[in-house]
Amino acid sequence: MKKILFIVMVFALIVSCNSKPASDEHASMMKMDTCCVVDSLRDGVFIHITESYNDPHRVLMPLKMATMMAMDKKVLVYMDIKAVELLVKNAKDLTYADFESAHTYIKRLAEMKVGVYACPTCLKVAGFKPEDLMDGVQIAQKDKFFNFTKGRIITLDY
Repeated sequence: MKKILFIVMVFALIVSCNSKPASDEHASMMKMDTCCVVDSLRDGVFIHITESYNDPHRVLMPLKMATMMAMDKKVLVYMDIKAVELLVKNAKDLTYADFESAHTYIKRLAEMKVGVYACPTCLKVAGFKPEDLMDGVQIAQKDKFFNFTKGRIITLDY
C-alpha cells in the first residue's frame, strides 16, 4: 500500500511540474520577473594575493585574471602578507614571462575602477604607512569585502 501511495504522489508531482500555467500572460510575467532579478544582480570575484617578488607567477596570474574578469564582473583585489611590498610608491616593478608587469596591471585595475586593497597590519609590519601606497591602491576596510557586489562572490586565493 505504501508503494502505491508513493507512486501516486510522484505521479502527481510530475504532472503538476509539467502542467501549463493558467494563461500565457502569467507565464510571460513569471519569465520577465525572473529575467529582471537575474539581470539586476552582478556576481563578484574576490582575489586574494599573498606573494611578492619571490614568486612572480603567483602575483601576476591573479592580477591578469582580475583585469580580465573586471570586463564583465565586479572585482576586488586584496593583497596582504608579502604582497604589500608591491603596492608602495617606488616599489620595484615585477615581471614574468608572458605577463604584463605588476605596475601595468595595478594601473589598469585602477583605471577600471577596481578596488585594489592593502592589508593595513601587513603594511605596518613591512615598515610602510598608508601614505606610502601608490596611486589607485587603498587601505583595506572590511565593509568593502561584503559590499563591492550584489551577486554571488567567487574567491580566488593565491
